[in-house]
Amino acid sequence: MPLLDRRLVFVTGKGGVGKTSVAAALALLAARQGRSVLVCEMDAKGSLAAAFDAPPLSFQPRLVEPQLWAMAMNTEDSLREYLRLFVRVPFIGRIGPLARTFDFVADAAPGVKEILAVGKLCHEVRERNYDLVVVDAEATGHIVAQVGAPKVIRDLVNVGLVREQTDWMLELLQDPGTTGVAIVTTPEEMPVTETTELVARLPVETGVDATVLIANRVLPALFDRRQTAVVDGLDRAHRLLVDAAGRGVDAVVDAARITEARRRVGAGHLARLQQVCPDLPMLIVPELFTRATGRRVVELVADALADELDIVVDDGRAGTRPGGSA
Repeated sequence: MPLLDRRLVFVTGKGGVGKTSVAAALALLAARQGRSVLVCEMDAKGSLAAAFDAPPLSFQPRLVEPQLWAMAMNTEDSLREYLRLFVRVPFIGRIGPLARTFDFVADAAPGVKEILAVGKLCHEVRERNYDLVVVDAEATGHIVAQVGAPKVIRDLVNVGLVREQTDWMLELLQDPGTTGVAIVTTPEEMPVTETTELVARLPVETGVDATVLIANRVLPALFDRRQTAVVDGLDRAHRLLVDAAGRGVDAVVDAARITEARRRVGAGHLARLQQVCPDLPMLIVPELFTRATGRRVVELVADALADELDIVVDDGRAGTRPGGSA
């Protein structure tokens, strides 16, 4: 089943691999297909807003592109919404003291804070407020606690409202036709190692399987097989090249050697990842070789993912929020 045909997609990866850019690109790609999309930043660091060249995001979704709304998770606001929707407790104004008390309790009870965040997103999916919810999730070191929160709470609570809430969340999260997990990596040792560990941990600790691997910043092959053999022999011919073309050839030769060496090392790491995770498809996002930031990078990554997913998109669609409001 194609990744974007699901209704809830978590995007995770080791810090620094481009997780937010990929999450934003997937959301943009789905919106360009004409789907109504919500993308949510879970750690509220401001990276998602920067990805769209937008002002800081809040808990209230904001239209950032046609068909695409973005928000940032917030503990106090998610607690307020939970109490209003499920406990039927109306609140006017800020609930700072209650939120501080909640933070104190949540620090002592693993899963409490995470279940509010995940519950908010699951609620949006269950109510079908959007065709797709994309989650710029926590990094690989924390995603298990985030996605696994409903399972943790269910194991702790046997009856009551909280147990009922975790039951429907788990049903949604553990349905591979509804929920997907995309793990972003780069062709480097540590990101690949963390990815393989996460693929093994997810089903055991959360009941949710990884769906797809996304290799970001992959260097393209600059030489074919015959040319690679020539590059390998440059050391032997180096002195002749310098004598024939001058010292300026040094920079070209060094660049060719270094680039090819980096590509080979990276290809080796990705080959190891595919060997460990043979059943997971891998999407490739090439190194962009650009100084661009923000929305331009997101567009380039979206284009690369569209090629990988064989998707034809319409950039000219105008969108309104489900229900007709912006």
